[in-house]
Amino acid sequence: MTDTETVAGTGGTAGATTGGESDDELRALAERAGRELEDASALDILKWAAGTFGDRFCVTSSMEDAVVAHLASRALPGVDVVFLDTGYHFPETIGTRDAVAAVMDVNVITLTPRQTVAEQDAEHGPRLHDRDPDLCCALRKVKPLEEGLTRYAAWATGLRRDESPTRANTPVVGWDERRRKVKVSPIARWTREDVDAYVAEHGVLTNPLLMDGYASVGCAPCTRRVLEGEDARAGRWAGRAKTECGLHA
Repeated sequence: MTDTETVAGTGGTAGATTGGESDDELRALAERAGRELEDASALDILKWAAGTFGDRFCVTSSMEDAVVAHLASRALPGVDVVFLDTGYHFPETIGTRDAVAAVMDVNVITLTPRQTVAEQDAEHGPRLHDRDPDLCCALRKVKPLEEGLTRYAAWATGLRRDESPTRANTPVVGWDERRRKVKVSPIARWTREDVDAYVAEHGVLTNPLLMDGYASVGCAPCTRRVLEGEDARAGRWAGRAKTECGLHA
């Protein structure tokens, strides 16, 4: 499932959008692309997105690694890479963001919540992430992303089907009903081994925490190392029923 694969049959989705499409037209476009690009390589999927949406397309990155950002830079040099700085990130995550901005052909855009952590603590009380993690995620992740994606018609994620049961049906191209945008997940079909192989082949930047027992990197208060045999998302909100921050609900 490497980026060098080329699969025929993507021509049916060709043609750049103009910005005047209705939600129904964009939804139909996404659903058709999801079917036609299901077996395409990650790079071909991103080339389709770049050719279809141009500068109305962006990549989002948690800076767990820069694989999708690297792939997208090959399809659309200078592509916008959107990063959510929640105020709770590990220093290693901020360092990865800064390194990506410095060495890759991308335009890193950092989004921040309307309130600082101190302001949120003053309104909601300290350690909201422990008492109401859903509200904390809504304030520090979901709302800033919704505001930050306003100018785009499509956005890309690094979601993979093998990460957890909740992501098992992730389409390579789908419709984001909440934000009314096309959602592209070019490495949805990849495995952890595929990611590692791409990183090794292209020397892609990764978060140092991945070498320290973390299989999925989120905010520091809500992330722990995974245990042997656990899935990649087990270290997020451990001990709670919560498995997603709400960005991909």
